[in-house]
Amino acid sequence: MLVLQRLWKEEAGAIVSSELVLIATLLVIGVVTGLSSVRTAVVTELGDVADAIGTINQSFSFGGTTGHHSATSASAFTDTPDACDDVGQNCTQTGNTSHCLQVCTTPHAPG
Repeated sequence: MLVLQRLWKEEAGAIVSSELVLIATLLVIGVVTGLSSVRTAVVTELGDVADAIGTINQSFSFGGTTGHHSATSASAFTDTPDACDDVGQNCTQTGNTSHCLQVCTTPHAPG
């Protein structure tokens, strides 16, 4: 407890409050930008899920005892690429991808 009181009262090396405000502002701007990219990606994927659910078809087949047969076809969903789906696969992509979250890494040689 005494250590905490000493640290609380110590003023040597204290950060000026204006520096803290500047750092906090930069952090908030970065977090908002990152969350905006995450929001766009989540909304896009939820749209794909909604399209997939919308194409569900409860297919069945029924063979009667009189020799008649009835059937319906199955459902299928093909996911088309969205605006940011291929960003990050190749970091040389051109076009308007400013709203996409892109992480590029460079391979390194083992050893």
